[in-house]
Amino acid sequence: MTELATSLAALPLFGLIYDGGWTMWLIAALSVITLAVVLWKLWSLWRLGVWGGSHSRAALQLWSQGRKREAMDQVRGRPSARARVTQAAIGTSLDPRFDDHAAREETARVARQALFRSRAGLRALELIATIAPLLGLLGTVLGMIAAFQVLQNSGNQADPSDLAGGIWVALLTTAAGMAVAIPAGVALSWFESISDRLQSDLEDLATRVFVSRDAPAPTRARLFEAAE
Repeated sequence: MTELATSLAALPLFGLIYDGGWTMWLIAALSVITLAVVLWKLWSLWRLGVWGGSHSRAALQLWSQGRKREAMDQVRGRPSARARVTQAAIGTSLDPRFDDHAAREETARVARQALFRSRAGLRALELIATIAPLLGLLGTVLGMIAAFQVLQNSGNQADPSDLAGGIWVALLTTAAGMAVAIPAGVALSWFESISDRLQSDLEDLATRVFVSRDAPAPTRARLFEAAE
């Protein structure tokens, strides 16, 4: 095990992690988690169809023309969030078992589920963006303490190069923490903007369906009050 650690430490990247101490290992783990969450979110959002919407737009056009069954066929069984909300709005409008209130509540329920799925994983990115620089700062403080302890123990024989070496290794953890936190924060902001755009689109889709059937348009607070 010691030989393996020595061999890994000889590599540039692993050498920096090895020199940085246990906080660097935690930061490295956070970087792997960040990459995994970002890739998973991209796959999840693709499955939600957040970059699509052609079938929903076609369904709305048919619905506004009074071709209601054809509009339903455009979105029936499609997995994207926009198609599911459009299907719920059209389906409840066509179903005599749903009055106006029940139709809107069912559409809101489907929309909330879609929005919840679009925001899954964002708390993890938010946590990483928060704690990664704090871990880096903690590693720097601990490294500085160790460096000055060495200076104190050396007394008059202290070598400035040893102190400088200890300081740069300590500062390494702060740089690593910021290098992980910045991409995590950028990814978080981007995914949040996608979710906000999806929420706006779902509101628009549901409103246009209900307006076309001469019902009062559902308000944003009514449809999405539990989606925040």
